[in-house]
Amino acid sequence: MLDDLDRRILRRLQADPGMPMAALADAVGSTATVCSRRLARLRDQGIVRGTRARIDWAALGYAVEVSLRITLDKTNPRAFDDFIEAARQVPQVIEIQTFLGRVDVRLSVIARDMGDYQKVYRERILHLPHIADIEALMHVARIKADEVLPV
Repeated sequence: MLDDLDRRILRRLQADPGMPMAALADAVGSTATVCSRRLARLRDQGIVRGTRARIDWAALGYAVEVSLRITLDKTNPRAFDDFIEAARQVPQVIEIQTFLGRVDVRLSVIARDMGDYQKVYRERILHLPHIADIEALMHVARIKADEVLPV
């Protein structure tokens, strides 16, 4: 499984995924060669799945975020598949989650302002297939958004 060096590498990568190999090795108390091999192994094992850019959509002019809790018409056996396939095509949908329970799907939708949100809602969201019910929750503040795991 993971040893102490692997854990140190993972903690540093979570803090700074773009850290150069030499700086990473220095920070974890290893050599660049060993660190590079360990990181390659962690990738091969599927533990590290790559690095990505985290873009601040608010900095790009998106000021509104709405969480939509959606209940689907489950009388259609393809309700989930059809809905998710269509929801993926809406550029303003930045997250899709599925659940067991009364709520089937949650969408995070961003918009530039409330007028833009109303347009997206009327022209895109309401046309998604198999919707039985929608509850909208206006995002007020993001208190915690870490994806850092305790390794």
